[in-house]
Amino acid sequence: MTRLVVATRNKGKLREIAAILDGLPFTLLSLEDFPDFPEVEEDGKTFEENALKKASVAANITGLPALADDSGLVVDALDGKPGVYSARYSGENASDEANNAKLLSELESVPYEERTAAFRCTIALCSPGGKRYTFSGELHGVILDSPRGTGGFGYDPLFFVSEKGATMAELPLEAKNAVSHRGRALALLKDHLGWQGIE
Repeated sequence: MTRLVVATRNKGKLREIAAILDGLPFTLLSLEDFPDFPEVEEDGKTFEENALKKASVAANITGLPALADDSGLVVDALDGKPGVYSARYSGENASDEANNAKLLSELESVPYEERTAAFRCTIALCSPGGKRYTFSGELHGVILDSPRGTGGFGYDPLFFVSEKGATMAELPLEAKNAVSHRGRALALLKDHLGWQGIE
């Protein structure tokens, strides 16, 4: 079975990716399988730039095909923030709780109907030989004024999906993956891998 590196140490993200790619003839490895793997600075201006950088570095260092995603929350009332800074919105190594608290603070005076937002995700697939592919997905919703649900991670407890009548954190993993930005991007990746493989 072909080994495929998922360039993340985020266990929640790895679980989502593994669930969606289930059934493909790949053994997934994460950066936890490469203890000496260096931190890759996410200094791109777009999700695509960051995803491509992480995947290409992982492919080059491990000598294996690698995929990476960069995703985040884009809030209309905040002119697209937190965007590419979603994971570190309240500072480097910020917790989900700290990021959510900062977001709620910044939206405190914004009425519900103006709290529209989107989760965006770009997944990059890179081979050690230099082939590069990207796949993108998006999910629209509204930011609530307090968290709901215990599943998921990141901004999931605040992100309300109207058609589901629930936050992302309230949805079971399978239901979340069916509608999420990452799920949509991964579905495109899965289709690509199923038809073309990695090369």
